[in-house]
Amino acid sequence: MIEFYYDFGSPNAYLVHKVLPGVAGDQPVEYRPVLLGGVFKATNNQSPITAFAGVKGKNAYQFLEIRRFIERHGLAFRMNPHFPVNTLMLMRGAVFASGKDWEAAYVDAVFDAMWVDGEKMDDPATVMRVLDAAGLPAAEIAAGVQADDVKQGLIAATEAAVARGVFGAPTMFLGDEMFFGKDSLSDLAWRLGA
Repeated sequence: MIEFYYDFGSPNAYLVHKVLPGVAGDQPVEYRPVLLGGVFKATNNQSPITAFAGVKGKNAYQFLEIRRFIERHGLAFRMNPHFPVNTLMLMRGAVFASGKDWEAAYVDAVFDAMWVDGEKMDDPATVMRVLDAAGLPAAEIAAGVQADDVKQGLIAATEAAVARGVFGAPTMFLGDEMFFGKDSLSDLAWRLGA
């Protein structure tokens, strides 16, 4: 089994979400929602855009590398014009969706709204419209994200990820071996083939 730690606010997590099923082959993929801001705070990490802001040419190269990845894999993508987006409610929604028969549809709808359609996904009305359009139980999700067990579930999931060694997203585990970032997909594919 491959465990995939993600936050909808990460463009690289979206890209891995799109490519990972092809890499995984017959291996099941278990989605593990975390709050990336909580991970960063606990690990003294920052987003690449912030971390490399003072390094001449680094962020421009990061975007070039994203464009190459998109082209190589034939993906739809556009940088969200509202980035960075506060994903707290979306990630609580992912916790609420966990194990439900519409979990995959929720993940697909939110990732596509963020990184294909450029929606402002920290606006509750926009989120409701996106979920409704995807045929998801929007009202049930909106109520579910307010439940204490869901709120605590996201905190616990984030803390457990950090305890396991997660310092950012996307992160994948194959057994106890960690693979960080979309660039590690080739190593994951190699490990699966080995």
